[in-house]
Amino acid sequence: MRIALLSDIHGNTIALDAVLDDIRCAGGVNEYWVVGDLVAIGPDPLGVLDRLVKLDNAYFIRGNTDRYLVTGERPPPTINDVACDLDLLPTVLEITRSFAWTLGAIATTGWLDWLAALPTEQRLILPDGTRLLAVHAAPGTDGGDGIHPALSDDELRTILNGCGADLVCVGHTHWALDRSVEGIRVVNLGSVSNPYPPDLRASYVLLEADKRAYRLEHCRVDYNREAVIALMERMHFSGANYAAKFMQGQHLPRWMSQTRDLG
Repeated sequence: MRIALLSDIHGNTIALDAVLDDIRCAGGVNEYWVVGDLVAIGPDPLGVLDRLVKLDNAYFIRGNTDRYLVTGERPPPTINDVACDLDLLPTVLEITRSFAWTLGAIATTGWLDWLAALPTEQRLILPDGTRLLAVHAAPGTDGGDGIHPALSDDELRTILNGCGADLVCVGHTHWALDRSVEGIRVVNLGSVSNPYPPDLRASYVLLEADKRAYRLEHCRVDYNREAVIALMERMHFSGANYAAKFMQGQHLPRWMSQTRDLG
């Protein structure tokens, strides 16, 4: 069996199309697993959802930004943070406008109920007996700091404790990795959209499994990031300033700097 695992599409149909084309060129897959953060922080949320639901044998997981859209929650900084530091006010306003734009785009089309019904995990026993778990950020949560390279083995061991899986696939941090601790392998898929430098290509994982073993391949696909910026301008996307900086490699991950991240 072959499974394509992808995460953090963030409303970017140009990146998603490049990944889906790459999967088809690689011979296709039996299943797609889409591991959260589908529509927010990008200019074409409806296009992303339309493409995803047309995939054969597709399984979906809720990400933290999907939850924000459904519940009205928002990522930090909070209003209380702004009360302590007024310099944070522009960030809060940009976050508010960005999510309001996406919510307006999808609320009248019935997609909110679909997003609200997404599960927080998917599980599967592979043909060789490996227990696969896919979640957005980490076992038991769709948010927080997620799984990233700065974690020590002890920290990673604590995060994975009790997960009931041999192979854990995550997204959320927009940084691909492959590590093992205490016999558990954890693979971060990277992100379809909004990756961090130095590699700004879309990232996903191909999993091949048979009765003998499973194999994983991290795949990278280039796409026209300038076209994404142009699309944001045409769509009058309210989060264009923040999202364009991803396309230009101007953001750094939280664990590497103090830069705040919407996703």
